[in-house]
Amino acid sequence: MSKLEVGDEAPLFTAKDQSGNEISLKKLRGKKVILYFYPKDDTPGCTAESCDFRDNYSSLLEKGFEVVGVSADSQKSHQKFIEKFQLPFPLISDTEKDVLNLYSVWGEKKFMGRTYEGILRTTFVIDENGIILERIDKVKTKEPTKQVLDLIK
Repeated sequence: MSKLEVGDEAPLFTAKDQSGNEISLKKLRGKKVILYFYPKDDTPGCTAESCDFRDNYSSLLEKGFEVVGVSADSQKSHQKFIEKFQLPFPLISDTEKDVLNLYSVWGEKKFMGRTYEGILRTTFVIDENGIILERIDKVKTKEPTKQVLDLIK
């Protein structure tokens, strides 16, 4: 599948969050969505990224944004992650990699000379009509909220 770009229509999906509730991009129409894909619950970079969104969540809501995280972790793992760090937004459990593949964020990674398949940390900012406003491939895990807001000014 080709890489999604700014101006493309965000692929629609329905997937389950940490509590088994369905999250549907179609149902989020009318709101701006920060859809962030991250490799693994409770790891340093992913924790920093998620906690920054948590710390700025109320100001993001005031600006009309919904925040949704996605990884291949289980619902149980997500639930523990949310409870541990008091995350106020849903995390989609994509163990089958359906949403990851739909957004082309599952792919080849390299770390310490090793090549393997994994989640490519990526953030999409989607407008009220379902169009991709921004695609961030080089996510700053310690300040993703600032990175998003700086791009959409």
